[in-house]
Amino acid sequence: MIDACGAAQSVLVLGATSEIAGATVARLAEGGRLERVVLAGRPGRGRVAAAGRVTALRVPAVELVDFDARDRVGHEGVIDVAFDGGDIDVALLAWGVLPEEDSVRAAPLAAAEVVDVNCTAVVTTLLAATRRMRAQGHGVIVVLSSAGAVRPRGSTAVYGATKAGVDALATALGDTLAGSGVSILVVRPGFVRTRMTAGRRPPPLAVGPEDVAAAIVANLGRGSRTVWVPASMRYAMAALAVTPRSIFRRLPI
Repeated sequence: MIDACGAAQSVLVLGATSEIAGATVARLAEGGRLERVVLAGRPGRGRVAAAGRVTALRVPAVELVDFDARDRVGHEGVIDVAFDGGDIDVALLAWGVLPEEDSVRAAPLAAAEVVDVNCTAVVTTLLAATRRMRAQGHGVIVVLSSAGAVRPRGSTAVYGATKAGVDALATALGDTLAGSGVSILVVRPGFVRTRMTAGRRPPPLAVGPEDVAAAIVANLGRGSRTVWVPASMRYAMAALAVTPRSIFRRLPI
């Protein structure tokens, strides 16, 4: 279970190669209590490398589970495999794609695939993980949302819409878990410097994976809540949320 300092003994990572998830696992391992990490992702060198990094942290048990965000039929089974091996203290939902907006606008089926990966897959895995955590009576589910979920921009409309949907579900579901021993941590980072954003110019308030990981670990065990990274992003987005559309659409963001 998670102690008062946010130390966890078992972690499930959905999105095994996620840099944010990797940084979070590394931070959790610092306390020396992390005993089991389940890395769920597509087979390949990336997942093998991720497992090697976790093993190097001296985590006693590192398990690999096949997970494909597009295979919605198999998602509940992935969750069951992880939980059948023992209680899961923290589940990190940490995958996603950031498409070129012009390309998905021109190809509706490509846009639908982005929705399947970024939103539908989160719905299925989040509900399945919530069911299993309720049964065990404790745990935290960390959902990586985005500051842009508050008000999606035209330049990333499809991506922003998927994050808005995920954010709404996770926030509402978290409210229903009060008193159950289970909580949902919704994380809203701004621009994060990762492979997914490589080649894009970092705007003000950009952060790295380690910054997001620090915010996640600092808020484990504090109940269902929303965390902004950096914290000042909350105020920037609050201002944008009430900006008139006629002005908002002209902003260089």
